[in-house]
Amino acid sequence: MLDEARAFAVAAHDTQRYGDLPYSYHLDQVAALLLPFGSTAQVIGYLHDVVEDTDIKLSDIELRFGSLVAQCVGLLTDSSGSSRAERKAKTYQRLSEIAGPAELALIVKTADRLANVRACIADGNQRLLSMYLAEHVSFRNSAYRENLCENLWLELDGLLTAT
Repeated sequence: MLDEARAFAVAAHDTQRYGDLPYSYHLDQVAALLLPFGSTAQVIGYLHDVVEDTDIKLSDIELRFGSLVAQCVGLLTDSSGSSRAERKAKTYQRLSEIAGPAELALIVKTADRLANVRACIADGNQRLLSMYLAEHVSFRNSAYRENLCENLWLELDGLLTAT
């Protein structure tokens, strides 16, 4: 299912770019961070932006990859809003309420944020890095769960406090 999820996501994102790179670069970075958390986490990692950034519907994800994957992708998909702040506030509220098997979404979201922060540092993108830094306390308050993915949080916290 992992290869299918990657192929599905790459096809869905089509010509979208991640900076100067194909979007698949970001998806592969997220999936690599999720390797220690199992193949279901990696599948969700490949699909985490599909509903938000393409014409794919959550029902398509559920039909093809199952209800847990679709639930997690849905939790990671930003709601509509007039600004990033409004969209993120809704998403962070949703993340703060997650418990049980859907906590996989929290691991994926943390890996996604870490991949984004790593890319900002590598590319010298201070504007995006400043945005992630400004959001970090709210993000951490909503997504962090003790002993869930400590290694990801350790690096993410370290990178953002070093800036």
